[in-house]
Amino acid sequence: MSDALSDVPTGTEAQVPAWPLPRAAGCPFDPPPALRSLTAEKPLARVRIWDGSTPWIVTGHAAQRELLADPRVSVDERLPGFPHWNEGMAAAVAYRPRSVFNSDAPEHSRYRRIMTGPFTMKRVQALRPAIQKITDDLIDTMLAGPAPADLVEALALPLPTLMISELLGVPYEDHAFFQENAARGISHHVSAEESMRTFGALNEYLMHLVEKKAAEPADDALSDIAARVTAGDITVPEAAMMGLGLLIAGHETSANMIGLGTVALLEHPEQLAVLRETDDPQVVAGAVEELLRHLGIIHGGQRRIAKDDIEIAGETIRAGEGIIVELFSANRDAAVFPDPDRLDLHRANARHHNAFGFGIHQCVGQQLARVELQIVFGTLFRRVPTLALAVPVDRIEFKHDRLAYGVYALPVTWE
Repeated sequence: MSDALSDVPTGTEAQVPAWPLPRAAGCPFDPPPALRSLTAEKPLARVRIWDGSTPWIVTGHAAQRELLADPRVSVDERLPGFPHWNEGMAAAVAYRPRSVFNSDAPEHSRYRRIMTGPFTMKRVQALRPAIQKITDDLIDTMLAGPAPADLVEALALPLPTLMISELLGVPYEDHAFFQENAARGISHHVSAEESMRTFGALNEYLMHLVEKKAAEPADDALSDIAARVTAGDITVPEAAMMGLGLLIAGHETSANMIGLGTVALLEHPEQLAVLRETDDPQVVAGAVEELLRHLGIIHGGQRRIAKDDIEIAGETIRAGEGIIVELFSANRDAAVFPDPDRLDLHRANARHHNAFGFGIHQCVGQQLARVELQIVFGTLFRRVPTLALAVPVDRIEFKHDRLAYGVYALPVTWE
């Protein structure tokens, strides 16, 4: 058992809850009750993770932003005491090269500059017509087929997968391969053997693509990254890790957000009417920010470790202690968002959410995700105003066992 447990006061070990905490039955959109209790008491607490260690969990909005902007807080997964998501993640550490995902400044800054080119606001806005066309085509295909249909299979998963494949230059015909391996790799309880197998398969695939792009460059992001290999700035494994991170994050998070957001809107018809009845892009953009705030997609928490002692919110995080930044709870912080459990698509300050993280490690592809969600939610309910769940919400299978929360399938119908 980790030495971190020795820092928990004697007699309180039984009070340290096991992480991740289960959501309440019948409340698929809300934080777990035990997490609410932790948040209500104070913005920092202890939880026990899979290896027996007891990292800090940070639930308060202000405390999260303070820590995520603190250079003493590290993403270096190789440091002793780092609170890995699971056994599989810990086992693969030695094989994962440095990248934007596991390095600190100034090394992180070099990697991030290489990755951000395709995701600038200007470039993403230029993609709007393409995203709109793909969205309309996918909806057309769904409407031409039988009802009920699975919205995940028809729209939520193919749209972001098509877009990130096009941006990176990854053949879309390989989507079944990388979707399956990505899904296995982000299970809460993935074993070391399964993690190594899925990472090995995806890493080999991306390394081959990087080498191909270096030899035969095209107009895509992976070719730009491969050019840095040719120039000697990064290695092939480093380039493959960048591509792999973008590929997985670029389809998993948006796909889950589309599916989960659709369920939430169908369960809140008065809020759904806001989207169905507007053609104002600003209203749609605000609605997307509220959905991002209200729904927790990354529900395993961002992982960090303290490099030095840090005094915060009346607590001392010691050097070498793990930190879990639980973004979902911060987005339900009543000190920032009045009546935080209410879905309100007109909420004025919804964009202050932490859904994409904060600080230098916030999501590289957040602008692309926003545009995808704005187009999907601004189109779907106007194109299909009678869209409805084909099964009761309690029969929908939610991804409680994944690091990215959502629905496995979403049966919908229409008139």
